[in-house]
Amino acid sequence: MEVITQAREMLRKVQELRCSGKTIGFVPTMGALHEGHLQLLRASGRENDVTVCSIFVNPTQFNNPDDYTLYPRTLEQDSDLLESINCTYLFAPTAAEMYPQPSLLQFGFGALEGVMEGEKRPGHFNGVATVVSKLFHLVQPHRAYFGQKDLQQVAILRQLVQGLSFDLELVCFPTVREPDGLAMSSRNKRLTPEQRQQAIHLYKALQQAASQLSHTSVESIKQEAIAYLNAINEIEVEYFEIVDVLTLQPLQSINPQQEVAICVAAFVGEVRLIDNLLVNL
Repeated sequence: MEVITQAREMLRKVQELRCSGKTIGFVPTMGALHEGHLQLLRASGRENDVTVCSIFVNPTQFNNPDDYTLYPRTLEQDSDLLESINCTYLFAPTAAEMYPQPSLLQFGFGALEGVMEGEKRPGHFNGVATVVSKLFHLVQPHRAYFGQKDLQQVAILRQLVQGLSFDLELVCFPTVREPDGLAMSSRNKRLTPEQRQQAIHLYKALQQAASQLSHTSVESIKQEAIAYLNAINEIEVEYFEIVDVLTLQPLQSINPQQEVAICVAAFVGEVRLIDNLLVNL
């Protein structure tokens, strides 16, 4: 595996690869890699000639400075993991390399950024769109791989790819979970052992809500789930929503055969976690 830290060198490399007819798969990450990331990397390895993984903790998508400072950074271990699964290139730029000048770009995603993550984290998706646009230009992938856990981010990026005519396929893979159901996340590394045990209740609340969809009102399901989670020590719910799987807009009622997403964001101690479950009635 070759490690590249300079944007100009990354661009030169992928232009050579494209000229030689190689297909490029890309997995953008912020590091602290886990099995969810590895699933995406293995898929890229199967479907492309070369795979690029980026590791960059992007400052423009954090609206909480403490969250940015405390985000796990494990580059040495991550590099070893990437070597073990035969990743071709690791792109690990610095913030100064990615943002030689302060970014003034502003993206708008309409109703899609006015709910859930967009509502609770103002500016977050502008930062995501900015850095992903930069990475797409530098890596020039044929396929880019993301996980369903970041469901709203995937929807935002689909709109970005379509709106800016990026010539690539965006591939989304199901959420990878621990044996007890907790969605794998780099932020899980920050949980204490007690908080780690409490965090599994997020998935339990999603499962319970899914089992009620066919016979209980949406509002009642949401209120019950929020009350259940808030009653657990160290958990504070930020939102619990039942939304249309395509638009991600909150639903007041559900029609037969409708596919919905149940989404949750909550603080477990000081660590903010998100999860979701797709349900087709």
